[in-house]
Amino acid sequence: MPKLYFDSSRYADLPLHYGKVPPWLYERMGRLGGAIVEAIVLEYGKPAVLARLSDPMWFQALGCVLGMDWHSSGITTSVMGALKHAINPKFKELGIYICGGKGKYSRQTPAELIALGERTGLNANELVYSSKLSAKVDNTAIQDGFQIYLHSFVVSDTGEWAVIQQGMNDANGMARRYHWHSAQLQSFTEEPHTFIYGKNPGEQILNLTDKAATGTKTSMLEMMKEDASRMLPEIRKIVMPSRHHVKAEDVNLKRLGSILALANERQPQDFESLLMLEGLGPRTIQSLALVSEVIYGTPSRFSDPARFSFAHGGKDGHPFPVPTKVYDETIETLRTSVEKAKIGDMDKQQAIKNLTLAAQLIEKDFIPNSSRDVAINKVIEQERDNSWKYGGRTVFGKAKPRTNQLDLFNES
Repeated sequence: MPKLYFDSSRYADLPLHYGKVPPWLYERMGRLGGAIVEAIVLEYGKPAVLARLSDPMWFQALGCVLGMDWHSSGITTSVMGALKHAINPKFKELGIYICGGKGKYSRQTPAELIALGERTGLNANELVYSSKLSAKVDNTAIQDGFQIYLHSFVVSDTGEWAVIQQGMNDANGMARRYHWHSAQLQSFTEEPHTFIYGKNPGEQILNLTDKAATGTKTSMLEMMKEDASRMLPEIRKIVMPSRHHVKAEDVNLKRLGSILALANERQPQDFESLLMLEGLGPRTIQSLALVSEVIYGTPSRFSDPARFSFAHGGKDGHPFPVPTKVYDETIETLRTSVEKAKIGDMDKQQAIKNLTLAAQLIEKDFIPNSSRDVAINKVIEQERDNSWKYGGRTVFGKAKPRTNQLDLFNES
């Protein structure tokens, strides 16, 4: 199989957001995030989960599809916290464990790894060394003004690991997220690159560690000797805006349009296995199609993570309130497909997978019928108009029928 290479020193810049995720959303994030991880393990195995977590675009898309604010620093802390609570109790089944977290929990990583080593026989000392050194590199060797405050160390029962950590810069009000993956890490100071295996569907593959494209890669310890203006252009990065609202420039309208067309104009007879999803309304199909892409999509399809916020909105109401009824139906559909797949009944799982394939077929010939700004705004307004029907909620309260532009929420 062809390799899809990524740079292990990739990062994402996100506006600092404060506050807590409401319990009604956090619980759902754990259930859906856990089901997504289980589906990936069933389809591709444990290494694929770690490979995806090590890619900032995929990680951002995951946070969006889980209903977090599409651009904020809170995606990192909330997603990793929800996944930790959902995945760790299933370690014997999934073979994946998450250590560390935000603030004081990050400092508990060594103790958690030692305890895990005692339970499993994994080389805890080696894992602790990797955890500490990855944090040291991002916090000290890279002089970028960001102080690490979150460190999540994800390890499999085979000893493979990924690191997701985040630093903050109080001066500019931004947070920066760093991703690591051990799969091809020969040295922390020489070409610490990651990769995943996958089938090339015929579209362009992102190969950001190709020497012909990126030039000579210096080691992580040598990185602090280099001028930032030389190094940063070679690093794949996301820089999220401080604004809350989603704009047309944030979304690939051709891809989003194909999802909406699939949900509202689909002809299941053209894709026989989609009949397994009959009984679900168009709005749930829309969410499931985006969840399907998070599970089965290729790396090159996550260049516009904001698009995935059109699955379940965002807790702050952007692009629209979280449709809790749709969210719950999505969770239940994915959960039952995973449970059936475990006993050999693959029909429903294949149907969810085919949503991605069907959307891509539509996408090839799809032409948006209006300007980008008009089209995106129309979709957002329609979602907000219908939000109350789907149990829409934000941190401000529950959605209700709109009588004017300002009348969107009931105060809880």
